[in-house]
Amino acid sequence: MEHALTQFIEGLSGVHSAMVFGLIALCLGVVGKSADCLVDEAVYLAKRSGVSTIVIGATVVSLGTTMPEAAISVLAAMQGEPGLALGNAVGSVICDTGLILGLACLMGDIPLDRRTVNRQGWIQLGAGVMLVAVTWFFGGTVPRPAGFVFLGLLGLYMWKSVQWGKEAVGDEAADVSGDHTALVLGRIAFAVALLILGSRILIPAVEHVAKLFGVPEDVIAATLVAFGTSLPELVTSLTAVRKGEGGLAVGNVIGADILNILFVTGAACAVTPGGLAAPDSFFKLHFPAMIAILAIFRIGIFVSGDRLKKPFGLLLLGCYGAYLFLQTTMLNEVGG
Repeated sequence: MEHALTQFIEGLSGVHSAMVFGLIALCLGVVGKSADCLVDEAVYLAKRSGVSTIVIGATVVSLGTTMPEAAISVLAAMQGEPGLALGNAVGSVICDTGLILGLACLMGDIPLDRRTVNRQGWIQLGAGVMLVAVTWFFGGTVPRPAGFVFLGLLGLYMWKSVQWGKEAVGDEAADVSGDHTALVLGRIAFAVALLILGSRILIPAVEHVAKLFGVPEDVIAATLVAFGTSLPELVTSLTAVRKGEGGLAVGNVIGADILNILFVTGAACAVTPGGLAAPDSFFKLHFPAMIAILAIFRIGIFVSGDRLKKPFGLLLLGCYGAYLFLQTTMLNEVGG
């Protein structure tokens, strides 16, 4: 799909360059409006079902926004590129926690339901540690049976999260009349579909414009292309904070991290007879960076009290920037 979109957009070059900018503007409008709808419907679903917005963000919303990562990783694994499949999942965890949550904190202080965030956060860190431990134990490979185990744990996580979310909210927000839950879920699915479609078109369009302005290929690859699959989480989280629903933003990031490991890695591994092999670079950089940023997030929750504040956002962004710098350095050493 990415290749087809890129070819289509490159066909608009030359005298039709204005059409590319128009397409970018249209995609930005679609992405923004669909994120607005997604946040509104998710909040409504939380009130109607008596489940906290953090849990709705960590389950329903994050399940939708991680679909691009799942699709790309499964396709890569089926095409014999396990490193790309695993790298997409691990890279998305780092991007979600470092970049997206960091930017969300800069937009304003985010109130925390400490009990729910702690419970979900330990699962987030535990999933990351489990992925690294399994890969190391099996000599640098996530075996196919582990993929099915991950998917089983995903089902358990979703079920327990809804139970915990209802316990956290109780009956406070259960009395909400309106559309049937199935209709609300349908609108959420439609908003997610538009959000993903707009994101998938937007990234190749921006990539094309970057090439027109002479931005080097390696810079584009290390930023726009890698950033593309996390755009739905970014737009959704920032929109949630703007609307005063910071809990939904935090839940979306935590849930997306968990799903990137259990769902994205699990599904990609399950369709690959030989499992997913991790190159040496994963143990030198990507795995340590993932565990480090998840651990920093856990420490930040512990010391932040009842709100995530701007200094913590700057710390997360600094960690993500350091990861990009080290990744670029490593690529340059290999290229040299």
